Amino acid sequence: MNIHEYQAKALLRSYGAPVSDGRAVLRAEEAKTAAGELDGPLWVVKAQIHAGGRGKGTFKEPRAGDGGGVRLAKSVEEAAEEAKRMLGQTLVTKQTGPAGKQVNRVYIEDGSGIESEFYLALLVDRVTSRISFVCSTEGGMDIEEVAETTPEKILSFSIDPATGYQPFHGRRIAFMLGLEGQQIKQCVKLMGILYRLFLEKDMEMLEINPLILTDKGELKCLDAKMSFDSNATYRHADIAELRDVTEEDPKELEASKYDLNYIALDGEIGCMVNGAGLAMATMDIIKLYGAEPANFLDVGGGATKEKVTEAFKIITSDDNVKGILVNIFGGIMRCDVIAEGVVAAVKEVGLTVPLVVRLEGTNVEKGKEILNNSDVDVIAADDLKDGAQKIVKAVKG
Repeated sequence: MNIHEYQAKALLRSYGAPVSDGRAVLRAEEAKTAAGELDGPLWVVKAQIHAGGRGKGTFKEPRAGDGGGVRLAKSVEEAAEEAKRMLGQTLVTKQTGPAGKQVNRVYIEDGSGIESEFYLALLVDRVTSRISFVCSTEGGMDIEEVAETTPEKILSFSIDPATGYQPFHGRRIAFMLGLEGQQIKQCVKLMGILYRLFLEKDMEMLEINPLILTDKGELKCLDAKMSFDSNATYRHADIAELRDVTEEDPKELEASKYDLNYIALDGEIGCMVNGAGLAMATMDIIKLYGAEPANFLDVGGGATKEKVTEAFKIITSDDNVKGILVNIFGGIMRCDVIAEGVVAAVKEVGLTVPLVVRLEGTNVEKGKEILNNSDVDVIAADDLKDGAQKIVKAVKG
């Protein structure tokens, strides 16, 4: 689960991390009042969407004015005007794709004098299963670009959970960033705050880009992105309340209601599979034979007829889907349940694209019998290779 920058900064502030004073604005008429509550003399107006690269983004509508999703203003009136221009407009960045995202809220904050910019992140290292710090002197840039062009400018290390965060970890980061004197003490304290926040709120990722050294020689979190473990939000009612469903894909949101593991992609072949590994293999083989998957969808091992029906509805609601491949290897998941769900779904929502079904495992013969005795137009497949070839052929004509 992701949250907006202004929400992330409120969390940072509550833990004692240094951030600029700011106000979130949801309605244009509130912008002038919000900006007037800040000291100035420089204001920063930031579009709030769940995507990076806002400063380098572009708005689709001319009335949004020139500049990206992060703009400077030299007066309350100018800050309010920039906020009004952004609200309700569509911002396109590298991470949003060409469709962009609508700006439903903006964040106005005090400007900061910047001496240096750094990159800092905490994340879960999947290799070591530990929390890792990642930092670089190249703040404000995409860390992927830095890793590719100047990897020597990135420091990454994990924290032993037996000891937790220690002051020497903070000093290691401070030395990497070239800090000195009191700045080192600030860094040690800030890293401890961020580590505690990360742990206590069950985060998956905390990115500060940029972390700045102000012209007064103080560290400050100038931007913040946070991602939380969705499986742990039941323990954090305060975090769950921050969820903005308008930023989420409607299909993914609907899938979460039925405990379906669904991620929308850009391809043309919808997939319904049981098991994450098999789902990834199915996506790979679709690409191997010249097409692109439209989604990742794992119905899980305990799917019911109703659950399968809802999964089918979600797949067919995607206008990009030109064909569907159902690939089930029944262990805990029974093939007859999948077959019943497919038949029920097709009868309920209709079928306007080719459908290939590959069943194997528990109750496979019963599942095939259900499909064969129905009036559903299904292309049967013997195995995964056969299924992928048939659906690609059907879609490609």
